[in-house]
Amino acid sequence: MEESTAGTGSGGGSRAGRNLPAAIGVGVVLGAAVIGSLYTVKELFLLVVAAAVGVGVMELTKAFATRDIVVPNIPAVGGMVAMLAGAYWGGPVWLLGTFVVFVFVMLIWRMFSAGTEGYVRDATASVFALVYPPLLAGFAALLLAPEDGANRVLIFIAVTVASDIGGYIAGVLFGRHKMSVISPKKTWEGFAGSVLACTAVGAWLVAWLMDGELWQGALIGALAAALATVGDLIESMIKRDLGIKDMGTLLPGHGGLMDRLDSLVTTLVPVWLLMSLFF
Repeated sequence: MEESTAGTGSGGGSRAGRNLPAAIGVGVVLGAAVIGSLYTVKELFLLVVAAAVGVGVMELTKAFATRDIVVPNIPAVGGMVAMLAGAYWGGPVWLLGTFVVFVFVMLIWRMFSAGTEGYVRDATASVFALVYPPLLAGFAALLLAPEDGANRVLIFIAVTVASDIGGYIAGVLFGRHKMSVISPKKTWEGFAGSVLACTAVGAWLVAWLMDGELWQGALIGALAAALATVGDLIESMIKRDLGIKDMGTLLPGHGGLMDRLDSLVTTLVPVWLLMSLFF
């Protein structure tokens, strides 16, 4: 959710501080890649996830490096790929087991790649970089694995995107009351817009694609709105602590990939849990 009451900027900017045409263009391209891979060969979607999360991991480790925190890229990205594969072909046990294995790989790698100075700091950040986003992204593979996995993933992505769009529109039009000093662009009006959009989209898609009850989809949507907002705030806390504005510059109008993945990864686990419970 990008809500702001700031004035309109130049160069295609919007009241929410984005280059809106560029942001829309990037969103359309990403959406086409996701839907195209989901409904052709499902494994292609795993490649899309691996590419996106891999770049996100490298953005995160690069951000850590601005504070002299050493997180090795190779085992972090390798662990992410292994967790995605383990989750898709093996299930939750393989996801957890692969995560634990790569925790030790990261600790050992750091042991021999630098001196003892800062080992606890770097090891802690390395484990964090395996959880956020690789371990959480593994739940996308768990969503995808069932026969109707493409529909499950589409619902997950749609409600999370609805959170962003609903929050953006409501925040720009009605945003007056700031939600948090952590991210001053967010407003309570924007959050209400997120909840309404997520609830409506969740109810519609769950009834249409999964033959579920409207209340099930509404619950999934409402939970997604709350967790997407939490994800945005967590990302804001990380960037504020590291003293950076964006995690990267890869996506025009969006920032880095981690700036787009923040709400997605925090929404994955509860959506997967509810989907598993309902269907």
